[in-house]
Amino acid sequence: MNQHIDPKHPAVAAGTGYSACPHDCPSTCALEIDISGGRIGRVRGSRANSYTAGVICAKVARYAERANHPDRLTQPLRRTGPKGSGSFVPISWDEALDEIAGRFRDAERRYGPETVWPYFYAGTMGLVMRDGINRLTHAKGYSRFFSSICVNPAWSGFLAGPGRLAGPDPREMAKSDLVVIWGTNPVSTQVNVMTHAVRARKERGAKIVVVDVYRSPTMEQADVPVLIRPGTDGALACAIMHVLFRDGFADRAYLAEFADDSAGLESHLQDRGPQWAQAITGMPADEIEKLAQLIGRTPKTFIRAGYGFTRSRNGAVNMHAVTCIATVAGSWRHEGGGAFHTNGAIFGWNKRMIEGLDLLTGPAGAARQLDQSRIGEILDGDEEALAGGPPVTAMLIQNTNPVSIAPDQERVRRGFAREDLFVAVHEQFMTETAQMADIVLPATMFTEHDDLYQGGGNQYVLLGPKLVDPPGECRSNHEVITALADRLGAEHPGFAMSPRELVDWTLRNSGRGTLDELEERRFIDVQPDFETAHYLKGFAWPDGRFRLRPQWNKVPFKAPAKFGPHQAMPEWPDHWDVIEEANEEYPFRLVTAPARSFLNSSFTETPGSQAREKRPELMIHPEDAVGLGLAEGDLVELASARGATLLHARLFDGLRRGVVVAESIWPNRAHEGGKGINSLTGSDPVAPFGGAALHDNRVRIARA
Repeated sequence: MNQHIDPKHPAVAAGTGYSACPHDCPSTCALEIDISGGRIGRVRGSRANSYTAGVICAKVARYAERANHPDRLTQPLRRTGPKGSGSFVPISWDEALDEIAGRFRDAERRYGPETVWPYFYAGTMGLVMRDGINRLTHAKGYSRFFSSICVNPAWSGFLAGPGRLAGPDPREMAKSDLVVIWGTNPVSTQVNVMTHAVRARKERGAKIVVVDVYRSPTMEQADVPVLIRPGTDGALACAIMHVLFRDGFADRAYLAEFADDSAGLESHLQDRGPQWAQAITGMPADEIEKLAQLIGRTPKTFIRAGYGFTRSRNGAVNMHAVTCIATVAGSWRHEGGGAFHTNGAIFGWNKRMIEGLDLLTGPAGAARQLDQSRIGEILDGDEEALAGGPPVTAMLIQNTNPVSIAPDQERVRRGFAREDLFVAVHEQFMTETAQMADIVLPATMFTEHDDLYQGGGNQYVLLGPKLVDPPGECRSNHEVITALADRLGAEHPGFAMSPRELVDWTLRNSGRGTLDELEERRFIDVQPDFETAHYLKGFAWPDGRFRLRPQWNKVPFKAPAKFGPHQAMPEWPDHWDVIEEANEEYPFRLVTAPARSFLNSSFTETPGSQAREKRPELMIHPEDAVGLGLAEGDLVELASARGATLLHARLFDGLRRGVVVAESIWPNRAHEGGKGINSLTGSDPVAPFGGAALHDNRVRIARA
């Protein structure tokens, strides 16, 4: 019989531990983990958690393969050879921390505190271990970190309509009669969406529609597959709404009560019907008609909007257009209806102690914010990207691997190769970013420290307690930050607190109970009531009305400025033609989609994931391959105006002609020639609040 492990006493020989998946996935699954000999074993999804419902992805189920990997970093290292050479020698923790603090002080004396840029992201989604680095940034007045690479186009696009980043209970998919999975591949990236959608199909006879740019594993399971060209989702959404108005499916009573200008939208859509959309999307007009009719005849239509389709230069406009469908159809009225993207607004965290937010009322609040997505330009000395401030000459990097995952890789690598740039990387494996570092510190994994999590695609607050001791000399992010704060003279009460104390303080001061209560329950459902979640008391604007005509200058998104061509954003849902369209020199459109067995650059080191993904490949339509003289398995050079990479051709007819897809972020070194897929992607900011257009690239293809 399994023994429950008390997280206060983690070194138990055998038992079952309870935790939460820490990775950058909206599911944030509740986990049950076998422990034996002080190491983790099999990982299962919790059946007690109604969203996880006992189901997790295969890569996390194999987590022991990652946690117990022989290549984990277990001791601090100092670089001895050229940057990127991989030549390091072991040093003590005191030597490593003293050197980092000393180099930071030296840089600060020369250029001021803004020359130091702590850089992090979502390698862990735990609030303490991910966000605690901000406390050091704010206490020292270092350059602040503007988080942009992933969510900004999606979140600003969603906020433009409801005014709040929340929606119907995602478990309501199981109560829907039509689930529209738009611009995401949950079979590969958030499997629990499929759990609830498939339940609706089994129990209610619901149809599943999947809108995407290639026949993904999710589209393979669809009743109605909808295949479009990249960056054309706004056109499809407009054509659907055109039919809803034209054929009497628009819920005019609902619109009169809850929308801002339905008559104006209807007039705008008069010439944006299926034939118009066919020319843009590549989807036949009769299929658009059928899809619109299906939505119009199904009041309980649940639109589950993902991130993928917003990683385009018109991504925010596309997201807003898709959410407008639910408003025109009146789907928000119904249980099992409406539009859902993420539930970030429902948690209401007070992160003052974790992040040192109270320090922003002083000089730290005036420090510049540097855009995460533009790290290549920043390290390459672009004055505009540096916001008129000093060069970045010192960095501490946690929870991310920009030398693999950041856009415009040629500039990123050039920046990291600077001899005047000091870089400390706190990591679990020797990533390509760690290889470019001066000091490398070994990091814990999620079962080796205490942390607090929230769902993105659901409504749960979850505890991730320490279950096992870390290998070797691994230390948590919190330990590193507090040790550096002590050496650098940074002051804040949060530095004197343990992770458990930070979790307890955050829960208490956010109205979410106490650590002891969460520890007993393991997770807490904080889903708002039905009327609130469906905006039946009004949307989150002063007049309570959904914005069919978005006011982009009033979208409540925290950003240091507006970015991209924001002044030219359309005043109505539309196809905004700012995408990187194919041309004579670059005749193909490239999407860099996620792989099933990797998560960004995580899991690329595990044998199970490597075996399933095999090698970097490019999906290309067989007819396009014939025109290029390519056969299955040929090595091809894929090039954009920004760079080039080598992949093997995979003939695949689940694409529109002229579209190619490369799944996964393989390490650069996995590509022949050593240059990865993000050598092709751009870092120019997406309007209105930044972000990288990772799926919006024109390319040319040639036999290597």
